[in-house]
Amino acid sequence: MDTSDQTPISNNPPSPEKQIFILSGQSNMAGRGGVINKHWNGVVPPQCSPNPSIHRFTADLKWVPASEPLHADIDTKKACGVGPGMSFANVVKDVVGEVGLVPCAVGGTAIKEWARGSYLYENMIKRSKAAVESGVGRIRAMLWYQGESDALSQHCVDAYKEKMEKLIDNVRQDLGLPQLPIIQVALASGDEKYMEKIREIQKAIDVENVVCVDAKGLELKEDHLHLTTEACVELGQMLANAYLTHFESR
Repeated sequence: MDTSDQTPISNNPPSPEKQIFILSGQSNMAGRGGVINKHWNGVVPPQCSPNPSIHRFTADLKWVPASEPLHADIDTKKACGVGPGMSFANVVKDVVGEVGLVPCAVGGTAIKEWARGSYLYENMIKRSKAAVESGVGRIRAMLWYQGESDALSQHCVDAYKEKMEKLIDNVRQDLGLPQLPIIQVALASGDEKYMEKIREIQKAIDVENVVCVDAKGLELKEDHLHLTTEACVELGQMLANAYLTHFESR
């Protein structure tokens, strides 16, 4: 029998669909765990270890195996270390399977810098769409940790609720996902005069499919601003538990 025109049968199974999570906000999402004197110490806790089921979307829009620091090619003006993303992924992978992380966080950024039309916002949307258009998955949630840069004045506090709710609405519109789950983090640090006011706003956001994880009390580095490596691990697990509890069964 002539088999020359037959298509070869591949022994490799198709790649499973990635469950995609957007990581965004500022430095504590980008990760400063283990960064000492502007250099990362390279220590990766076991909870943040690479795993064949976890991939990262690079700055040049390619999927690669994920490893710390997740934001090294995104938050390029500062040294990045351990953040909450990998510990989050290592928990949820056991339930959702293949995980795709889309890092978008940039340190020192205020909420106004994430308005529609800004570079940060448009790049986040572009990266998120490209991650889906690669044909390997769907966006399951956005993890958002930001607000330290808005805990600086009463003016910033007064504008925060409206700007955060607008961000949520814009992201959902521009990604075509009107029910996109969003898990935001209530601040663990910031200017003492205004931090609690921002935290109160974050915890009181009353929008469907938006939940808040409270980072207050997690261990801070000596700068009293950034989470330690151990705190990043703990926060990632808190975010994972929030996702699995509120959204995974949907």
